[in-house]
Amino acid sequence: MIHSGAVVAAGLSQGRSTTFGFDFGCFQMFEYFRMDSEKRDFVSGGAAAGVSAAFGAPVGGVLFSLEEGASFWNQALTWRIFFASMVTTFTLNMMLSIYHKKAWQFSYPGLINFGKFTDTPYYGQEIPVYILLGIFGGLLGALFNYINYRLTLFRRRNVTTRWLRVLEAILVAMISAVAAFFLIYAINDCQPFGDDPNENPIQMYCLDGQSNSMATLWFQPPEDSVRSLFHDDYAIYKYSTLIAFGVVYFFLACWTYGISVPSGLFIPGLVIGAAWGRLVALFLCAIFPNANWISPGKFALLGAAAQLGGIVRMTLSLTVILIEATGNITLGLPVMIVLMIAKWVGDIFTEGIYDMHIQLQGVPVLGWEPPEMTSNISARKVMSHPVVTLDSLSHANVIVDILKRETHDGFPVVQQQTESLDEHVSIASCENFGTLAGLITRSQLIVLLRQKHSFADGSQAATLTSRDFRSIYPRFPRIESLALSEADLRCSIDLRPFMNPAPYVVYDNTSLPRIFKLFRGLGLRHLVVVNRRNEVIGIVTRKDLARYRVHGAHLTEAEMSA
Repeated sequence: MIHSGAVVAAGLSQGRSTTFGFDFGCFQMFEYFRMDSEKRDFVSGGAAAGVSAAFGAPVGGVLFSLEEGASFWNQALTWRIFFASMVTTFTLNMMLSIYHKKAWQFSYPGLINFGKFTDTPYYGQEIPVYILLGIFGGLLGALFNYINYRLTLFRRRNVTTRWLRVLEAILVAMISAVAAFFLIYAINDCQPFGDDPNENPIQMYCLDGQSNSMATLWFQPPEDSVRSLFHDDYAIYKYSTLIAFGVVYFFLACWTYGISVPSGLFIPGLVIGAAWGRLVALFLCAIFPNANWISPGKFALLGAAAQLGGIVRMTLSLTVILIEATGNITLGLPVMIVLMIAKWVGDIFTEGIYDMHIQLQGVPVLGWEPPEMTSNISARKVMSHPVVTLDSLSHANVIVDILKRETHDGFPVVQQQTESLDEHVSIASCENFGTLAGLITRSQLIVLLRQKHSFADGSQAATLTSRDFRSIYPRFPRIESLALSEADLRCSIDLRPFMNPAPYVVYDNTSLPRIFKLFRGLGLRHLVVVNRRNEVIGIVTRKDLARYRVHGAHLTEAEMSA
C-alpha cells in the first residue's frame, strides 16, 4: 500500500498518462504540478496515504513519510499530507461500509485490522522485560538485515536475467509451500473447534472436531495470523508450534524480500515478532505461574514491535502506527521502549534494511543528519571536478555536443568565454571555469533546442513561457531524437532569460556538514562551488553527498547509480 500510494500520487498529480493516452493539461490545475518539487511532495503524500489506508493510521502515515519517505520537509507539507491521510481514511471507511452493506457506518478505518486491545494494563516491574525484548528484537533484526544483504549481493551478481528471476520466485513459492506442509504434518498441534477463536479453523491432519493451529497460522492471510497471535487464548499454541513457525517464517521472509515480485516487509516482520513475543509470554507463565501481569497478546504486540523496529529502525512513526492500528494508547510507552532499544542495538551491527537497499541501488537519498567524522571535509573534496559549463550566449551545436557527451542534469552558466569549445571543455587541470552567471538544467536546454523559435542568429532569443517547459514534463525527449538542421546548429541561444540567475553557491572551503544541511533544508539538487572571485571551480550534487557513509569507525565513499 505504501508503494501503491506513492506511485499513484506521482502519476495522478501530473494529469496525464502516455501509456493510456490521455492528458488533462487543459485543466490549469495540473499544469502547476508538473515540476520535480511538486512531484516529490506528492510522492511523500502518497506514501502517507498508503500507510493510512493499510493500517487506519493517518497520523502514523504522516510520521512515516516524515521519518522514511521524504528527504525534504516543511510546515506546509505537514498539514497537506495530514489532510490527504485523513481523506484517505474517510474514503476507505465509506467504501468498506458499503461493501459490508452498512453504508455510512464508519467502523472500518483500515484494510488491515489487528483487533482492539482492551483492559491490557502494564506494571512497572515489566519494564526490564521490555528492555530485554528490545535487545532481542534488535539482534534478530540485525541478523535479518545481514542475511538479506548477503542474499541481495548474491542476487545482483548471479540472478541477472529475466528467466532466472522468474525461476527464483517459483523456487521461493515451492519451498514455502513444502515448509508449511512439512511443519503442519510434523507438529501435532490440534485444538477443539470451540477453543480456536478463528473464523475459519483448518482441520488438516487433525481428528474430526479439531483444528490445526499450525495450519491456521500458515494458510490464513498474514495479517490474520498477526491478529490471532495478538488475541488468541493462552493454550492455543504449543511451544514447538511457535518456535518452528517463527524460525521458518524468519528465513522465508528474509529470502523473499528482494526477489522480483512485489512483497512487503511490515506484516512479515510483525508475524515473526508476534510469534516469538508470544513464546516469551509462555516461558514467563511457566516461570511465574501466579503472575497476573503476563498477557500473551501484550507480549506478542511488543515482540512484533521489537522485531519490525529491529529490521526497519523506525521509532516514532511505528509507535503511532501500532497504537492507531490496535486502538490502545496505554501500551504506547512500552512500544516506544522496545522500538528505541531495538534500534539502538541493531544500529551497532547493521543499518536499517531500507537504508541498505537504498545504498545497494545507489539512490542518493539523504539522511536526517550529515555523516559523522566529516567536519574536516571541505567542498573542494566533495565537489565534482572538472565542471562542464556553458557560455551565456552559446551556439546550438555546442549545447547538442555537450548534452550528447555528458549525463549531468545541471550546467553552470558562465560569462562569455573566448576559447573554443574543445579548449573550454577539456581544461581539466584549470583551477576555474569562468565567472558564474547562473545555472540551467538539462531539461531546459532540451526544450530550448526543441522550440525552434528560441534560436537567434546572434540576437536576443524569443521569449518562452513556463507552459512550454511544463507541457512535456516529465518525459523530455532524448537529445538524439531532436531533428535539428545544419542551419539550426549554427544559430546561437541566449541562456540568460531562461537560466536561474541566482543559484545557491558555497565557497570551496565550506564544510561537508554545512553543505549537507543546505541540501536537506532547502531540497537542493545542485550546489555550485565558487572561489572568492565568484569563479566556478566545481559543483556538488546529491550523489556527491550520499556516497559518504560511516562504516564502523571509518568514513567510506559508496558508488551512486548513474
